[in-house]
Order: sequence, then C-alpha cells, then structure tokens
Amino acid sequence: MKSRLEAKEQEQFFNWLSLAYPNFRKLCFAIPNGGSRHPSEAMNLKKQGVTPGVPDVFCAIQGTLESPGLFVEFKSGKNKLTKLQSEMKDRLEKEGYRYSLCYNWIEAKNDFLEHVGNRGKR
Repeated sequence: MKSRLEAKEQEQFFNWLSLAYPNFRKLCFAIPNGGSRHPSEAMNLKKQGVTPGVPDVFCAIQGTLESPGLFVEFKSGKNKLTKLQSEMKDRLEKEGYRYSLCYNWIEAKNDFLEHVGNRGKR
C-alpha cells in the first residue's frame, strides 16, 4: 500500500508538471494499483487488468534516448522495490522504457527533464 509520504511526493511532482509543462502533463498519468479496497472491488479491478508491480506513474512521451516512455515509482524512507516491482522494472527496461525510482518529487522532476531533454523547453 502506498504510504502517505509517497503519495505526497507524487502529488508534488504532478503539481510541478502542471505548472512547468502543461502540455506534457496531459501525457502523464497515475496508475493507482495500490491502496485498500473492498475485496469484491479488488477482484473486479484484477479482472480489468490491474497488475501487481506496475509503477505509480507513466509519461507517454518519447525520450531523448529513444525510450518510448518513462515510468516512475515513488518510495519513501528506506522502502525498496518489492520483488514484483523489481521484476516489472526489469521487464519494462528490457522493452526499452525508462524506469525511475524516486524518493522525492525533485528526483522525479530531474529524471523527467533528463528524459525529455530539449523537447521540454518552452
């Protein structure tokens, strides 16, 4: 389950993105895989394709290093990737996606800016 600290950092990232790069903000979205849900709702979401280990955020923006997109996973404190998250990271990177593990929104911002390169300039 996503900690409140992780959620706050993710919110900060989206606040920054909305102000700094509103056009790119439209191509970035949260993937709400975690959280507490009623068992029947969790079962329905699983049937609809919710997949354990999927990162928190996806930016559907071609990267400067020919990456088709950027995935961001937020963690807080000493939290590490779970086994499923680590396996997903490996799979996504093998497919050419950029994967960013961030402990605060500034790390996510910097990785995003590196990903988009000069295309991010307004």
